[in-house]
This record gives sequence, structure tokens and C-alpha cells, in this order.
Amino acid sequence: MFFSSVPVDTIARAALLSTIALIWVVFVVRVIGLRAFSKMTSFDFVVTVATGSLLAGASQATSWSDFAQSCLAITTLLSVQFVVARWRRASDHFQQLSQNTPILLMEDGAFLPEALRRTRVARNDIYAKLREANVLSLANVRAVVLETTGDISVLHGPELETELLTGVRTRV
Repeated sequence: MFFSSVPVDTIARAALLSTIALIWVVFVVRVIGLRAFSKMTSFDFVVTVATGSLLAGASQATSWSDFAQSCLAITTLLSVQFVVARWRRASDHFQQLSQNTPILLMEDGAFLPEALRRTRVARNDIYAKLREANVLSLANVRAVVLETTGDISVLHGPELETELLTGVRTRV
């Protein structure tokens, strides 16, 4: 691509294409917005992973057309994510179609066995999240929620405002 010597060409290609591709991703994210890597929904997560894969592909391209295709694919993915985020914000119906529903796994210190079974989440996974959240007593746990991204949120303390559970499926 750049030099006739394979080792020199490989090093030059890796350095130059990686730099250009990374600058391109930063530029596209600046245009589209920080939500590009937010992981708010499973769709966001998939776009983030796919963007990383395409960035790696751009860094390893052996021709300018391969490089351009990877950069164009990154732009397309992030643009689609931008449009989907707008549609989700504008339409409750589209939001319901395009995103999973958060599910309550634990309430007021008690596990919800049916929710654990349906979501295939083990109690030990929840215990680990409780420890991460510095929970000292199950009695202080108001809610544990499996979020739309697959993350587990722990809400603990003396009381819980019910508004924080808006949109969370409480019974499976």
C-alpha cells in the first residue's frame, strides 16, 4: 500500500490507518453526539461493539477501498443509531418495539424467583452486584433491576421513590 518492504509497509499501514480511523470515529461521534457510546439500550451496545470491530478492520485494511468501506460502515452505524434514538424519543410505540423492558429481580430484600428463572440470572450474580453496591444488609435493598442493557442496578437505602421504577416490569 505504501512501501515495497512488507514489514515496513505493515508498520506504516497499521500506524497511519489506525490513526486516521480513530480520528474519523472521534469526528463522527462529535457530529452525532456522545450518545453514540452510551450503552443505554441493547441496540446502543451492539453499535458500540460493531464500531470497535469496524475500527479494527479499518486499521488492518490492505487497500484504500477496504479502509473507506470500514469508515463508511462506522458512519452508517452511528447515523442509524442517531436516527433510532430520535425515533425512540419521539414515539413511545417505537421505543417499546426497539428496546427490552427492565425487569425487577429483587424487591424489599426478597428475591423474585420467577423473574430470576425467566431472565436466567443466578442469585450469586445478584449477590456480587449487591457487594459492588456496598449493600450491608438485604433488608436495606429496595430493588434490584435487570436493565435493558443487561446491567444490574441495585437500589438500596431506607426508602425508594416509586418513580425510579417507572417502566420496570415488576411481575414476569
